Amino acid sequence: MAVGEMVSSDVGLWASRKSSLRLIHDQEIEPRVIQITGTNPAQMAIAAKQNLEHGAQIIDINMGCPAKKVLKKAAGSALMKDELLVAQILKHTVASVDAPVTLKIRTGWAKDQRNAVAIAKIAEQEGIQMLSVHGRTREDKFLGNAEYDTIAAVKQAVSIPVIANGDINSGPKAAKVLHHTRADGLMIGRPAQGNPWIFQQIAYYLEHHQELKLPSITEISRVMLHHLGALHDFYGPVQGVRIARKHIAWYLKARTSDNEFLPRFFELNEPDEQISQLSQYLSKLELAQE
Repeated sequence: MAVGEMVSSDVGLWASRKSSLRLIHDQEIEPRVIQITGTNPAQMAIAAKQNLEHGAQIIDINMGCPAKKVLKKAAGSALMKDELLVAQILKHTVASVDAPVTLKIRTGWAKDQRNAVAIAKIAEQEGIQMLSVHGRTREDKFLGNAEYDTIAAVKQAVSIPVIANGDINSGPKAAKVLHHTRADGLMIGRPAQGNPWIFQQIAYYLEHHQELKLPSITEISRVMLHHLGALHDFYGPVQGVRIARKHIAWYLKARTSDNEFLPRFFELNEPDEQISQLSQYLSKLELAQE
């Protein structure tokens, strides 16, 4: 199951190109999950309703984002400081839609304010049907290592499904986290950047207790070029080219020490140029590995 990119609960902002693209769900694999963020309970309820009208099938509430622009509005992980407001947001959102509502949180606002267990109990009481917990506080952002003791405590405290998140980047790590937390599932975020194969790698390890053979450079090339073309098609020739730069960087930085190609790739401004240059570069990599 994949969760869509976060959108603001302020429907007045949905007319922007960025938000409007995030509201397109017709070609997504079901169940279609859209994530919303905000601080006003009534506004969150309206946003949840309207997202269902746009094709969402599950509403996920984000109370875990540590980004400055989100925190400035007291949204995302900042909400974990106000448990009464959390309860109101969850109550209004759940009551507004005839669809499952889930919640994403962190372990707390700061290391000395880990209140994920308290938030989890509120979530269960207000009708949240699944809870994802990132093993860091807002204070940690994405620094250091995720901790899983708090996730384990959350799992023991509630009966709704609990999903563990944070630094799960391999099959062995996935097995270790599941064993430690007793979580019902795993959420993979940043480790999937440039590595869409991680999901099948983890699934294979959990079933067979051995690691799956890494994809060949031919398979990597095929996926990269398909992904590049899809970015151009979806976002258009200008924004698609810009967004593609970071995705191609994620793919390559994990697989090659070549420091010359990416700077040249970042200077390209046309979709055809990106496809041509990447195709040529990948062909060289394939020949080098034969």
